[in-house]
Amino acid sequence: MQKTSEQYDAVIHNCRELYIKKTQDYGTAWRILRLPSLTDQIFIKAQRIRSLQEQEIRKVDEGEQSEFIGIINYAIMALIQIQKGIASQPDLNPEEALKLYDEQVTVCKTLMENKNHDYGEAWRDMRVSSLTDLILQKLLRVKQIEDNQGKTLVSEGIAANYQDMLNYAVFAMIHLTAE
Repeated sequence: MQKTSEQYDAVIHNCRELYIKKTQDYGTAWRILRLPSLTDQIFIKAQRIRSLQEQEIRKVDEGEQSEFIGIINYAIMALIQIQKGIASQPDLNPEEALKLYDEQVTVCKTLMENKNHDYGEAWRDMRVSSLTDLILQKLLRVKQIEDNQGKTLVSEGIAANYQDMLNYAVFAMIHLTAE
């Protein structure tokens, strides 16, 4: 588990660095995005990953890793939106945005550690393609919950699904960087 924790931190470090740079370039314009818009952004990235996994020819010179980073960062933005609500204008300075990012990472990493303990690091035996499919499944679940105005009968809510997507994407990145 110590190795997983270190690998998790390394993946998040790279994602966080990109988040910081994009916050410098664009501010927190993402604060105006409604959850379905963030869900759709993650869906586009997951669909592209699946397409890259299934097709031999690539016409855009970007691989799976950059898309998984996007999934991680958009999932964190979605979790922040759930926590703070949607803004009509960008309302966070870079320091606040980074603090909220780090808080969400802490919650997601704790969840990963707890599940990893219970599941015995089963993800290590999974293929990246299976992790991609699980992300897509979670996205379809979130879309259905969004279509139901956030109401569920017995299912975990939207935030838990975003947390799982983030953790699956981290696992995929660990696999890809080990190859």
